[in-house]
Formats: sequence, C-alpha cells, structure tokens
Amino acid sequence: MMNLLIILILLGVTVAILQMVKIYDLTQGVNKDNSQIANDKDNSRNGYLMLAFLGFIYLITIISFVLWGDLPLVSNSASEHGPRIDRLMVITMVVIFIVQTITQFLLHYFAFKYKGEKGKKALFYADNDKLEFIWTIVPVIVLAGLIMYGLFTWNDIMIIDEEEDPLVVELYAQQFNWKARYAGQDNVLGKANVRLINIDNANILGLDESDPNAQDDVITTELHLPAGKPVLFKMRSQDVLHSAYMPHFRAQMNCVPGMITQFSFTPVVTTEEMRIRPEIYDKVANINKIRNKKSKALQANGEEPLDRYEFDYLLLCNKICGKSHYNMQMKIIVESEEDFKNWFNEQKLFKNSLVQN
Repeated sequence: MMNLLIILILLGVTVAILQMVKIYDLTQGVNKDNSQIANDKDNSRNGYLMLAFLGFIYLITIISFVLWGDLPLVSNSASEHGPRIDRLMVITMVVIFIVQTITQFLLHYFAFKYKGEKGKKALFYADNDKLEFIWTIVPVIVLAGLIMYGLFTWNDIMIIDEEEDPLVVELYAQQFNWKARYAGQDNVLGKANVRLINIDNANILGLDESDPNAQDDVITTELHLPAGKPVLFKMRSQDVLHSAYMPHFRAQMNCVPGMITQFSFTPVVTTEEMRIRPEIYDKVANINKIRNKKSKALQANGEEPLDRYEFDYLLLCNKICGKSHYNMQMKIIVESEEDFKNWFNEQKLFKNSLVQN
C-alpha cells in the first residue's frame, strides 16, 4: 500500500511539473521562436547530444564488462562438448563487440561532424561500387566463417558413435513436469504411445505392456547420470511443445508432440565436483547470504524461513508451455558409474510397478 501511495505521489508531482512547464511556455510565447525548422543552434545541440550518447553507450559497456564480463569467459560447462560451445560463444561475442564498437562510433561521429550548418551543402554519392563491395563481402566472409564453425561443432556433437554403447534415457515432458525413463539391461527402450496411458494401472507414460523391451524399463522423477559415459536422450511430449534445456551441459532440444527427438552428450563433472568449483561456491554463498536476510524478515513476521540453497544441475523447460512453465524442472545428479549402478539397481522395473486389476 505504501509503494502504491509513493507511485501516486510521484505521478502527481510529474503532472504538476509538466503543467508548470506548459504555463511557462505560454507566458514566453511572444518572444519565443516557434519555427519548426531546425536552425544551426538546434543542429549543433543535436550533434553534441549524439557524441554524449556515444559516450553513454561506451560507459554502459565498460560497466557491464566490469560487473558481468567474466560470465562468457568462465566456463562452468559439465559436458564433454561444453568447452566447444563456450568457445563458439566467446568468438561470436568478440566479433559482435568489435563491429558494434566501430559502427556505433562512425554513426555518432558522422552525425556530429556532418551536422547541418547554414550555407553548407550536403555532398553525397548516388552509388559507390567499391564501398558497396567492401561492406557486402566483409560481413559475408565473417558470417560464413561463424556459420561453418557452428555447423562443424553441431555435427560433431550430434553424431552418435554406437560403438561407445551410450546409456539410453527418455525425457518425457508434460505440463508441468518431467519424467525420465531408462532402458533396462537390454539398453533398448520399449515402445510407447500416449494413447496407451493408463493411470489406473500406473502406466503413466503409455508404454506398450506387451513389448518385451519395455518390461525392464525404469521410470523416475529424478535424472541420474554416470560421469564419463555417453548418454543418448530420446525426447517425447505428451501435450504441447516443450524444450529440454540442460544449461550446464550446453544441451537443448525441443520435445515435440507426436514425434521423438534426440540429443546426446557425455557428462564429465559430477555434482559434487561442480559444487566445490570456486565460481559455483561463491555464487551459492551469495544466494544464501540474500536468503538469510529474507529469512530474518520472514521470521520477524512469524513466517517460516527460507531453506538454504544448494547447487544442483537442472533440466528445465525452455519453451513457454503454460501458466506453470517457470516451475517445470527436474533435478539432475551426475555421479560416479559405481554410484549410478547402485542407485539404478534400487529402482523398480516397469513390469513390477504395474498395478494388477
């Protein structure tokens, strides 16, 4: 309520100032030049304003680099292909920064240098083949290089080496949660179709109960991955378009209703190893510092304090899929292969989870 009152007061003060300015303009109207044509004074003022705005842009850029400039340079990737994605991002950002710096300078400087002056006539060329060739061929070469580098990187990531015998996992998306389905000892996922979903007997993903490959599948609400082993993700959606996004693994793929998409990567950093990295440790400490302040305020009002934050890998939805899209996530735990096997052996097989009617 207090914030609303402050906003209303500020709006009232703003309106009052605007009205006073209008009254002043009316009282000065006799001697004031109301011409709509810009004169030398107007042009000069606008020219200097262009230079001032150029300085403002550069100042904001410098401040951004000082405060957040390490974000694209410090790689916190946890997959084998992650550093290549980060390298491509850094190269792209450097090219954009150089081009932006040069073009913004030329744009604002020329607006200042060639501002309108009385008696000065603008000189222009209807066309200049040499200039047009330069500003066409240079962007073509740069963009072609970036696109080819990106395509080679993408192809290297997406090519699946079957000889490595990747762990096969299905990511099943529905409003607004995720399910993971592991292929069993045969490492082959059983057939599935949304039309086969049967809540009464706990067949929540629509697996074909007559398919032998489905009998040893394992359905979980938490994603466990063994470090150092390739993982092939098969992705389905039950309802609308979702997007499986795992930021620390530099992986994202749309989950499309009616079809199966896939993505593969090799996790190389366990959850425990990532938690003790300096940049992650400092970030978690800062988050908990903020939470502690909020918890004290909550306790003062007789409310429950916030839980302490602990870093975890997350599977997120990166498509706006409905009102609870923001909260559609699943915890990912990367662990040693031995720990993964111990966890997996404790899970219930699909054939054992069915409710017999």
